[in-house]
Amino acid sequence: MNTDFFKEFQGAVTICDETAIILYMNEKSIKTFESYGGAALIGKSLFDCHGEESRNKLMELLLEKKTNVYTIEKNGVKKMIYQAPWYQDGNCMGLVELSLELPAEMPHFVRK
Repeated sequence: MNTDFFKEFQGAVTICDETAIILYMNEKSIKTFESYGGAALIGKSLFDCHGEESRNKLMELLLEKKTNVYTIEKNGVKKMIYQAPWYQDGNCMGLVELSLELPAEMPHFVRK
């Protein structure tokens, strides 16, 4: 059984270690960042892929073990970006970023 559960997942999954070195990119992430190097980004620093403001935000997320969630729109495609720490044996090991394309209209439910 293939244990790469995110390989063909429809959202982009990018994982870095505690020093911002990219450890993993699924197929969607590789395709999304193809113009920046795609799979060749694995082993590279996220800090080299971002401007100063984004580098500062990444550093803050790593140091404070925080979650960052926001939406963006680029070329008419709306996405939710979810960045959160990942843990192993209770220790923060880095960040996971999920980039999920959102439909133009999306139902919202309030559950009780």
